[in-house]
Amino acid sequence: QVQLVESGGGSVEEGGSLRLSCVASGYTGNTNVMAWFRQGPGKEREGVAAIYTGGGSTYYSDSVKGRFTISRDNAKNTVYLQMNSLTPEDTAMYYCAAAGAPAWQFLLHPDAYTFWGQGTQVTVSS
Repeated sequence: QVQLVESGGGSVEEGGSLRLSCVASGYTGNTNVMAWFRQGPGKEREGVAAIYTGGGSTYYSDSVKGRFTISRDNAKNTVYLQMNSLTPEDTAMYYCAAAGAPAWQFLLHPDAYTFWGQGTQVTVSS
């Protein structure tokens, strides 16, 4: 089992920045890939960024590419999501997820992930 705990959400004005953190505990051998998803009101859960915790390769959705950066600190079992140039469209609950070995085509698909955190709310006002 893997436990994931997110933090760092909050309210920010348009154009601002936030950094989310996700700490993994338990059997972290199942965290070869970690990702951030988000779900806005009335919307489906959307994958925004993923990272291979071993090699560090990263993947982003088109909606956040160039604005968000995913990174990891393996010594701390922590993955981060630096979010810059935030817009009201980024308002959502943000979830951290972990998986053992999803196919690369599904890195931003929620069905590829086994373990999920409880989420942290991000609200961007205009």
